[in-house]
Amino acid sequence: TENRTVVFIDEDGFYMLPSVVKTFAPEGETPVVKGSESRDHVSAIRAITPEGRLLTGMQEEAYDRHDIVDFLRHVLGHIEGKVLVISGGLPAHRSKKVRDFLSETGGRVYLEQLPGYAPDLNPDEGIWQYLKNVELKNVCCESLEALKKQLRLAFERLRHKTEVIEGCFGLAGLSLVGLDL
Repeated sequence: TENRTVVFIDEDGFYMLPSVVKTFAPEGETPVVKGSESRDHVSAIRAITPEGRLLTGMQEEAYDRHDIVDFLRHVLGHIEGKVLVISGGLPAHRSKKVRDFLSETGGRVYLEQLPGYAPDLNPDEGIWQYLKNVELKNVCCESLEALKKQLRLAFERLRHKTEVIEGCFGLAGLSLVGLDL
């Protein structure tokens, strides 16, 4: 009845260590993937809609309440009208700073959090799996700048694959029919 656009938001970390998947090396010849042993990482945030839209951001630090508000502003700049944001369990989503921002929007944004024990309900988890196991499989980066570049390219490729984004809603058991509230 409120005609809100549903947006799922989640954050993840991407490390310079490769996400190794199956290779087609000859039997008995284990391939060697050389990469950095650094634990440095890039934090990424994503917003997806049932229509297959993807909005992203990334930075070297973990996302905090200020970054969440900045990303919500980014989302509002790309989506018209009222928005229902469904987020993962990051505590920053419940912060006073985020609550103050929500009240400043005059009801344009409503935030609902998924329970922490149910990541399978979040279609954005499928996006994370797709990025790590398809777009970035076996990718080794020597620096954070190289990792950011690879991640930007992966996001750009995924933006054009709306069927993959829509499919993640099905994997989470959500019907696309009637999701625009």
